[in-house]
Amino acid sequence: MKEQRYVAFALLVIAVFGVAVSAAMAQTYPVKTIRLIVPYPPGGLDASSEQGSRLRDATVGEPAAAAVLIAQASVPLALYPNKTIRLIVPYPPGGGNDTLARIFGQKLTEAWGQQVIVDNRPGAATTIGTALAARANPDGYTLLLSSIASHGVSPSLYRNPGYDPIKDFAPITLLAVAPMVLGVNPSRAINSVQDLIKLAKSRPGTLKYATAGSGSPMHMGAEIFRDLTGTDMIHVPYSGGGPALISLIGGETDIAFDTAASILPHVRSGKLRALGMVRASRLAEYPNIPTFAEAGLPAYEANAWYSVHAPAGTPAAVILKINQALVRAIRSPDVAEKLRQLGSDGVGDTPEQFGAFVRAELEKYAKLIKKAGIKVE
Repeated sequence: MKEQRYVAFALLVIAVFGVAVSAAMAQTYPVKTIRLIVPYPPGGLDASSEQGSRLRDATVGEPAAAAVLIAQASVPLALYPNKTIRLIVPYPPGGGNDTLARIFGQKLTEAWGQQVIVDNRPGAATTIGTALAARANPDGYTLLLSSIASHGVSPSLYRNPGYDPIKDFAPITLLAVAPMVLGVNPSRAINSVQDLIKLAKSRPGTLKYATAGSGSPMHMGAEIFRDLTGTDMIHVPYSGGGPALISLIGGETDIAFDTAASILPHVRSGKLRALGMVRASRLAEYPNIPTFAEAGLPAYEANAWYSVHAPAGTPAAVILKINQALVRAIRSPDVAEKLRQLGSDGVGDTPEQFGAFVRAELEKYAKLIKKAGIKVE
């Protein structure tokens, strides 16, 4: 019994001593330097160049570490951008997409004082440049000039485009919509949309429509028309929109659906005739061109569009800052005038609204491509 009492007493002393030691340690902690490990390379948004070198191997006291962690939460928005930004354009220089990229790139440069460099990466119906952007570091310093091709058509046209348009990207905003125009060769006895429908149904499989290739916006515009009207026409793909319109002007083909910016100059010169345009109202500069609704086909909806995406994982604060800068640019008088000259309508929506738009476009073109059996040629 006596031995048991000694054991119990000893355990009690140890317990009391342990509590006392723990309390003392708690009061004196920290007694030496603390290392705060940051699992990012220096220079990124999660650790700026200065922070990266300070935090990665730094030894700071507990209060300082807490202060740095609190400050870290505001780093992305406060420091962005602090270096050159790359805007990948999955098209060759000189086209409509490249033109818009340079317009908005210049506006961002002016707003932020940091250079925005346009990086043209064309090929495989935009999939090469788009896949490159998807694999980029999600720090806001690589952006993509996306479009109906990269985020509406190509993901369904190719078995493996090299990216997922939803999972691999963060939507920023829809820049502009380019209304689709139906143009015909003036030598053809086709003076209205209804004339075209009647002629195509009376001579199935004879009228030829020119496109920039399988899966191009020109092709999609024609396929939507065929599907909606139940007409049978021959697809004649070319290696680009320019050659397609040349064939139309030369009489090799009969009709073509293309953006206002591409077709209207030829309409102005009298080389082509425009039968309809996808807009809510007529263009003031072309009062004789009816909307498709006025032409008796209100359900026809096919437009090219231009937008900006960032790699998935880009900080929300950075996405918001880019969105706000782009929307301000779209609303500016000089950009509005340039868009008007290109036959495009500025949009400038929120990332959430744009994300919903992309999902709807993907669904629409996936169904169309499957129904029409469109394959890459």
